[in-house]
Amino acid sequence: MKFTALLAIIPDSQEEKAIAVAKEAGAGGATIVHGKNIGLKEKKVFFGLTLEENVSILLFILPRRLSMKVMRALRAELDMDNPDTTAMALTMPLSHVAGLDNEELHHFEQDIKHIL
Repeated sequence: MKFTALLAIIPDSQEEKAIAVAKEAGAGGATIVHGKNIGLKEKKVFFGLTLEENVSILLFILPRRLSMKVMRALRAELDMDNPDTTAMALTMPLSHVAGLDNEELHHFEQDIKHIL
């Protein structure tokens, strides 16, 4: 089975919604990393403190056939085509993967059989 890494960088406020949407589309577990978004526009300064947007980075390891389904669901539900959104998603092909949960692999196999 070939795998893809799906990264979704979203505002913290949309983290739970994004995970629910991804799981409904067939994703299993996710790794969540918290960070700050530094864009091209200057950030607001309040009493000398720069206000930066907190973001969540969701990492999903998915079978290649399932990755676009999950990405389309996230794109639609999080309104990623809106130019005012700060959410984005991208995929990267993986050549080698180790350490995936066997139960999750069986879950993926069942989902892919339904897609086919």
